[in-house]
Amino acid sequence: MHFPSKLALAVASASMVFLPVGIRASFAQEADNAPIERIEITANQRSSTQTTPAAVTNLATDQQLPGLRIDAAELLGGIAGVQSDSRANYAQDTRITLRGFGARSAFGVRGVLLQLDGVPLSMPDGQAQTSSILLDEPDNVQVIRGPLAALYGNAAGGVIDWRSATPRTTATQIDLMAGGNDTQRLFIQQDLVQTDSALRFAAATFSTDGPRPHNSAERHQVAARWYQQLNDTTRLVVRLDNNNAPHLQDPSSLTPDAWRADPTQTVERAFTFNTRKRIHHQQASVSIEHDTAERSATATFWRGWRDVEQYLPFPGSDLNGDGAVIDLRRDFIGMNANYQWRPLRLPEWQFSSGLQIAEQNDRRFGYVNDFGERGEIRRNDDDVVRTKSVYGLAEWQVAPAWKLLSGLRYNDTVFAVDDFYVIPENPDDSGAADTQETSWMVGFNYALNDALSLYVSRGAGFETPTLTELAYRNDGTGLNTELGPANNLQWEAGLKWQTNTAQARVTWFDIQTSNEIVVDQNNDGRTTYVNAENTSREGVEVELQAQLAERWSTRASVTYLDATYSNGARLPGIARQQAYWQLAWQPNERQRLQLVGDYRGEVTANDANSVFAPSHTLWHLAYQHSWRHNNIQLQPWLKLHNLTDRDYVGSVVVNQGSGRAFEPGIGREVQAGLRINYLW
Repeated sequence: MHFPSKLALAVASASMVFLPVGIRASFAQEADNAPIERIEITANQRSSTQTTPAAVTNLATDQQLPGLRIDAAELLGGIAGVQSDSRANYAQDTRITLRGFGARSAFGVRGVLLQLDGVPLSMPDGQAQTSSILLDEPDNVQVIRGPLAALYGNAAGGVIDWRSATPRTTATQIDLMAGGNDTQRLFIQQDLVQTDSALRFAAATFSTDGPRPHNSAERHQVAARWYQQLNDTTRLVVRLDNNNAPHLQDPSSLTPDAWRADPTQTVERAFTFNTRKRIHHQQASVSIEHDTAERSATATFWRGWRDVEQYLPFPGSDLNGDGAVIDLRRDFIGMNANYQWRPLRLPEWQFSSGLQIAEQNDRRFGYVNDFGERGEIRRNDDDVVRTKSVYGLAEWQVAPAWKLLSGLRYNDTVFAVDDFYVIPENPDDSGAADTQETSWMVGFNYALNDALSLYVSRGAGFETPTLTELAYRNDGTGLNTELGPANNLQWEAGLKWQTNTAQARVTWFDIQTSNEIVVDQNNDGRTTYVNAENTSREGVEVELQAQLAERWSTRASVTYLDATYSNGARLPGIARQQAYWQLAWQPNERQRLQLVGDYRGEVTANDANSVFAPSHTLWHLAYQHSWRHNNIQLQPWLKLHNLTDRDYVGSVVVNQGSGRAFEPGIGREVQAGLRINYLW
């Protein structure tokens, strides 16, 4: 088995050394002064989103509808360029694409970098799962698109960075939630705050029967946070997470005909082979943040483990196959350190640099699915990914109205596989691959006045295949060494307008990708990938937030994305048009009523463009109330999901070989919750 390299451990330890420790400061005061409307290019490279030459959305999560917080899509509604597909299949996770990046994903997230409080949720090979996030925690989400996102390195077609608030007072929070299909969720959080430190403990449990037969799920999450102010300028943050999902049934997707006949049905194979998944994800991280007027530095170290057992809907008994029971045991480790300099003698300049080292080890076994029981072994290999990157960034205020932002990043990624299942029918498939890539961006912003600015940016990025994508090939077993990285060149131009009561952003983008990684075949959960011809993505995004009157506000977005292969065929899994509109009425500070309309254009499910999921519009209504008596606050809420009970396809399975390409969405459902807060 591969273990984290000594180099990774050494650099991770050394990165902590340069941070000073001295006189303590007030923890509560530090929390109150935390910036809100900020972009974080690295952990400390801060700049107002209004003058940054990039498409950046910064949205408080309380602007979304209240909900059960079991699906990451709940926190991404109405963000231009983001397509978050709710599968209602808890064994497959939320499907997220950003400007078409990640559309090939059969499960989880590809091509989009996910972060929580600056700690990467994406693995070194670029894959991520949102089910490991405690979705009650973030109070803000920042989405970065375009050339600027390429500076984050591998698979950064876009960046989704969730941020949580530092505890400010000692308090207890209890959330009781329920929905249709016997869905229940309980969340408890305890904050303990002292002058220079804070502790947070959180736990959640979730269970449901699901909207379809063989669709039940169970998930338990526990988290702990420690915030310690070491001195006036330095803070320590320790995070521990334990997420256990012991029971996630998989009802599988449906053929278009089956979906039209009855979208609530489940395919017989799901029962025959008892398709299901079990996930246990554990992660720990330590961050030290140092910030002064002239210099900033951050060092973050993380370590995690992820165990997955999945039963697919076929036997997988072929000796030259990979089996149909997946047993994956992953451990991962990484660190990043960055330094920012704001020279006092050159106030128009800012510089930052940093490095990141990460490693992922997958111990993968495959077995025959003997009608829902683990059978004979068909796969046994040890896979490792090591990645190292360095980057630099410079920001220059050329003139009062002009700003230049430019950066460069170098990335080295090594894949290696040791095959231990070697028989005459299944030869040794060990192998290795090494890729070196460089990403860069240059952007200019011009402020026409205090409220209006325009920008243009140019950049290049890349995306390597993930270990899962390299795991299978059509003509046998073992590492798909013919699958290489995809490279893209991007243009972006935008107009930003912001006043005290409204803000609007219009963005045009053009992305040309060579060797695009796309799904080749998808047969009952066994997916192979190939480098396609060149692809093109061109589109326009519009976002608007406005206070219409004293008690009325609105938020809206429109996305048009024309994503095509060189032959003119549309890329599967991507909606060409999306629109979102929210109207909120707040008669007083204790009540809020929200109405949301969400439109999704038709989505092709295969490269041949012969199967399309139809377009749909969903309407949702939510009401929130708040009472307070002394130290106790009660916040009940009620939500009506899919008011018109519209049948719709929540997500497609790209290039599904058996024809089961549609994953049904959820019909009309009543959800309710009660939050109890007690201030000590």
